[in-house]
Amino acid sequence: MKKAIERLYNGLLKENPTFVLILGMCPTLAVTTSAVNGLGMGLTTTAVLILSNMLISMLRKIIPDGVRIPAFIVVIASFVTVVQLLLEGYLPSLYESLGLYIPLIVVNCIILGRAEAYASKNNVILSIFDGIGMGLGFTVALTLIGAIRELLGTGAVFGYRVLPEAYEPLTIFILAPGAFLVLAFLIAIMNKINLMKGRSTGKGGNCDKLCEECSNHACMGRQLSVKEGK
Repeated sequence: MKKAIERLYNGLLKENPTFVLILGMCPTLAVTTSAVNGLGMGLTTTAVLILSNMLISMLRKIIPDGVRIPAFIVVIASFVTVVQLLLEGYLPSLYESLGLYIPLIVVNCIILGRAEAYASKNNVILSIFDGIGMGLGFTVALTLIGAIRELLGTGAVFGYRVLPEAYEPLTIFILAPGAFLVLAFLIAIMNKINLMKGRSTGKGGNCDKLCEECSNHACMGRQLSVKEGK
């Protein structure tokens, strides 16, 4: 149970696919013009991720190493087709909004990466929780980006007016440059939080380690210079 909870925590925060691993940038930047689109793409990807992780984990001892990646792609493509047909039949408006990016889930590096790095090496239960954690992390990231872009670009969130009528929308945020701006700010905030958390626990961060190494090299350089009479 502890490992299962750890997989959820890693997917949401420690190894968030969008803010930490920087994966799946194509749908992240393209479909997050609104919170609904971000939530829809996130949940769709989560469903495919959980199902593909589960099946690949079940077949991990059967699939030959030589055809491992093609087999993973076939499994993922099968589930994407099922989800696509369900969206087209029951949620046509969302299906039209996401458009081409639904079949592109097949080549989403998050899904293929988890299949290769985790599901093919671990049992079914842990693989399912890994899919849930990574999927929820991706969903939260896309929904947050979409909500911020929609709020600043239209003054509404999930179609409901939030800012007063006097607010003049910044249309750049519902265009392509707005996606890059919002993503960059959120990644910067996440990096800052992780850095502060590392310092508060006494572990430091990567920056601290790099600075320490640089200082050591600088000290060694000065010592060599003194010995050589420079």
